[in-house]
Formats: sequence, structure tokens, C-alpha cells
Amino acid sequence: MAKTISVKEIANKIMRGEELFIVDARNPEDFADWRIEGKGVEVVNIPYFEVLDGIEPYLDRLPKEKSKTIYAVCAKGGSSEFVAEQLEAAGYTDVYSIEGGMKAWSEHLEPVKIGELKSGGTIYQFVRLGKGCLSYLVESNGEGALIDTNRMTDAYVRFANEHGITIKHVLDTHLHADHISGGRKLAEELGATYYLPPKDAEEVTFTYTPIQDGDRIHVGHVVIEALYSPGHTIGSTSFIVDDQYLLTGDILFIDSIGRPDLAGKAQDWVSDLRETLYRRYKQLADDLIVLPAHYMGPKEMNEDGSVAERLGVLYEKNHGLNISSDEEFRRTVTENLPPQPNAYKEIRQTNMGKLHPTEEEQREMEIGPNRCAVR
Repeated sequence: MAKTISVKEIANKIMRGEELFIVDARNPEDFADWRIEGKGVEVVNIPYFEVLDGIEPYLDRLPKEKSKTIYAVCAKGGSSEFVAEQLEAAGYTDVYSIEGGMKAWSEHLEPVKIGELKSGGTIYQFVRLGKGCLSYLVESNGEGALIDTNRMTDAYVRFANEHGITIKHVLDTHLHADHISGGRKLAEELGATYYLPPKDAEEVTFTYTPIQDGDRIHVGHVVIEALYSPGHTIGSTSFIVDDQYLLTGDILFIDSIGRPDLAGKAQDWVSDLRETLYRRYKQLADDLIVLPAHYMGPKEMNEDGSVAERLGVLYEKNHGLNISSDEEFRRTVTENLPPQPNAYKEIRQTNMGKLHPTEEEQREMEIGPNRCAVR
């Protein structure tokens, strides 16, 4: 029987920049849409149904050294065990099946310490490698605030308990369309206050606390200040943490900018997006560290696996911040859009409280990469 390895162990290897050779046993369509990525990752697609009689026809796509470590992955962890056994039968001596497959990979959250806060405290980033989602925990004097949480709420609760943090506030920068927010659920479970920008909340079916431009939330000794920054959605709101960090939601990424079309209003919101990126953010200090809600690929990750960069550097290097013509900007953000996220309409309705999918239905709704950025 093949050895197995957890997605956490795979995540740690990727965030350390280790070289990994992965055989993805899913069908070619699923592989083309979404796969495990990392700076040192090489992935080949060898579908399970094509190796039922042995993996020999594919040996030319595999490492020549039979001692090379190979990791096999499939949708849920079953087919990859068979593929791993086929690899062992072909003479490979160090083969692992990734437990839970891409389903587990999609849901894993890996915490990274971003830095100390000057007023006292720490900010952490939770990296969802399988989806490109980034969420945050601000901690000071034993109190905490969570921002842009995913639906896998146990990871945040476990981390807070391990570090002696009482979660007082849970915030979303906007109404998400690519993943299901865990914000409201966490707030209810922990007795915290749930904040949502009111312009994004006109159709929600639940009670929330509005967060608006200039509002200040105190977390221990630290202040989180809201900055209205529309463009990805009409309510998009950024958060400045302790005058050190700028949490941009889906407005600004390390290597791209947010798309304005996921509510069907690209032409209406493109001017708001330009106003935010070229005026509101331009007035902020260059040394603010930008912490986005998503990243597009491994090249945006730092050596420690975090995703962060100074605002001044982004104004130098991010193409989306260097388009002089209004008309060119409009074309860029309306004509260079990737496919819309899987089930994004249903995800928005779930985040409004209008739909109540089961856990398995939520999992299926989120399958695939994030697609929140302009290409």
C-alpha cells in the first residue's frame, strides 16, 4: 500500500520553496482548469483511467532517477493511491499519495506571521494555497480581529485558541463572489461583531454592523481604520492597520488589479476602480505594506510564503497602476478579464444569506482557482 502525505506537509514544502514532482491523476479538463502550483513544483497530468493497465506508457514523462520522490494527487485521494501503487510497481521507491486530494488542498489554510505592530501586537496572514485566498488576523493585548475569512472557520478558531486570542471583531472588505465567507458564522460562534460595507449589503438577509469610510475599530492597542475604496464592488472597503498595513481586499493585488464585473456592472464601476487606485490609494504613504485578499500565482509569494509588498513598489511595478489614459484603463479592465469564478452568482447569494448550501455543495461551488483579477 502506498505511503500518504497530508496537504499541510505539502503546503509547508511549497512555502519553503522545495522542489516537488507531482503526478496529477485527474482528467485533463480538470487539470487544465486548476492544479497545485508553487515555485519549485513540477506537475504532469497522467489520468487515472489511462494507467489502469500500468504506467509504463508514461515513463518518458517521469523522472529518470527511480529514487526521486513523487507525489500523486487526484480529486479526493482515492485514485491517487492506485496511481502511487502503479509508480511503485514501475520501480519508484519514494512515492506518496496526497491525502484528501484536491478537495483537501482547496480547503487548507496555512498561517504566516507577517510582522509586529508598532502599537503592540501581531498581524498574521492565512494563505489558502489551493484557492489563492488570503485572510488575516490582527492581534493586540489578547484581542483579535479577523478579516476576509474563508468558510473553513475551525482553522481560525484553533489558531486563536492556541495563541490565547479572543476574537472581538470579524470584517469583510466586500461581498465576496469567488469564495464563501466565514465571517458571519465566526462572529455568531464567537460572540464577535460582524462588519460589512453597507453598499454591498443592500440585499443581505441577516443583521450586521456597517463599516464605513473613516470608521475606527480598536483591537487591544491597535486601530484598524476603514477606507472606502470601491471598484471591485460598489462597497469595497480597505483597512489600514496601525498605520503600517493596507488590507486592499480585491481592489489591488501584487501583480494585478481587481476586476469590476462580478456583479454585472463593469462599465458602471470601472471609474470607481480608477478613482480608488489612482487617487485614493495614491494619497497614502508609500511605505504601507499592501496585504491583498488574493494572489494570482507563486511568483507573487515572498521567501517565507507570505504575499505582501510596499505600496510604493506596486506603483512602480504593477502595470494596472501605470495606465495613463482613462480609455486604455477602461479597455484593460473590461476586455482582459479571465473566466468568471465557478458558481459566482450562487456564492454571492450564499454570502447574502439567500442560499443555504450543504457543506458538500459549498465545496463544489468553490472548486477551481480564484479569478478576481484583471489579467
